[in-house]
Amino acid sequence: MSARSSKPHEVVERALELSRADGCVVIADEQSTANLRWAGNALTTNGVTRGRTLTVVATVDGKEGTASGVVSRSAVTPDELEPLVRAAEAAARGAAPAEDAQPLVTGVQPSPEFTEAPAETSSAVFADFAPALGEAFARARAGGRELYGFANHEMVSSYVGTSTGLRLRHDQPNGTLELNAKSPDRTRSAWAGRSTRDFKDVDPAALDAELAVRLGWAERRVELPAGRYETLLPPTAVADLLIYQMWSASGRDAVEGRTVFSKPGGGTRVGEKLTDLPLTLRSDPDEPGLESAPFVIAHSSGGDQSVFDNGLPLAPTEWMREGELRHLTTSRHSAGLTGLPVAPVIDNIVLDGGEDRSLDEMVANTGRGLLLTCLWYIREVDPASLLLTGLTRDGVYLVENGEVTGEVNNFRFNESPVGVLGRATEAGRTEKTLPREWSDWFTRAAMPALRVPDFNMSSVSQGV
Repeated sequence: MSARSSKPHEVVERALELSRADGCVVIADEQSTANLRWAGNALTTNGVTRGRTLTVVATVDGKEGTASGVVSRSAVTPDELEPLVRAAEAAARGAAPAEDAQPLVTGVQPSPEFTEAPAETSSAVFADFAPALGEAFARARAGGRELYGFANHEMVSSYVGTSTGLRLRHDQPNGTLELNAKSPDRTRSAWAGRSTRDFKDVDPAALDAELAVRLGWAERRVELPAGRYETLLPPTAVADLLIYQMWSASGRDAVEGRTVFSKPGGGTRVGEKLTDLPLTLRSDPDEPGLESAPFVIAHSSGGDQSVFDNGLPLAPTEWMREGELRHLTTSRHSAGLTGLPVAPVIDNIVLDGGEDRSLDEMVANTGRGLLLTCLWYIREVDPASLLLTGLTRDGVYLVENGEVTGEVNNFRFNESPVGVLGRATEAGRTEKTLPREWSDWFTRAAMPALRVPDFNMSSVSQGV
């Protein structure tokens, strides 16, 4: 079999046949991408790429426990398959017993499409989007705006096979659209982004119209000092904050007293109220429009992820219910250590329970405050409080008496997502959104806008 003509499931089966380890997990990821880029109201580049990555996890039983070895390589040829398997086995034999060792998962029904060819994307995914984008260029040009940005679509078909009989497969489409509008003198800039599975639900004309309004707001400039301001956080900014919160919600770290979710004196804050708003933070592999893998796909172990959990079924999980913390993330191993339920990370996140108000309606109900566009360059300052710092970007607007009256300077902020939830006084309508800061790693999110009465703009920033 040749490197590209061999079907992914055949590669998985052959690697399992070659294995001499006590246990083996093989993951074949078949990836294809299509992209468009544009600048100054004109397309600049487009392209399509394809690739395959193979990950082999070998487990070796010993007197002191089970060790694991993990090796991943791309573009593996048939001649390189056995050396790859042997490398994983050698890594396992040379390793100490794995702390997260568990019996490999069994008893999961095989995916009916396991033996089928991988799903692929192509430039055809932009068949309707590209002409609509061209029309947006014309409108922008006529309106004195320049559009910049990119559209990217990726399809990953993951095949998971194990020595315990699992044969699972998941196809994950992932699309992102980022659009910047600039004034011809480049002094004003506005951004909008969308997450999509197939580019059939994104409207370049609507995005351009939204950006045109924001550029109009920016014609009046107001300088404001650092301080605490009533602030409207749009869904993209809320997503960036709560994704980081989810990444920091390790059950084991909380039990060990190292995070914002640790209870003083021992234990965790599970069961505590994080906000008085009736908000529920949840993940569900079958969430419409945000569908993600319904089983664990772990290419490495670390934190609350374990290669021994590959294939473990995922179920809808409420991380917070009506303001109360309900779950922290765990693997089977860390759940056993902490006494918490097994709750692996799921690749989407939804915050709902807010009122059915649009962001525009929330603006109209604001006496004086700030309206953000997005956050970026987010970094952790203090894990014990989950204090984050970062910058605003591409438009911070002043709201007075229910109307946007101008653009203000950018700020550096210092805030904890947990603190933001705790102090928020209003949540709007939940909508699918693109987290701008984390879009390279996490795109499946649905969030409401939040009103925070005292968001901490710690210093003025010269960022754009």
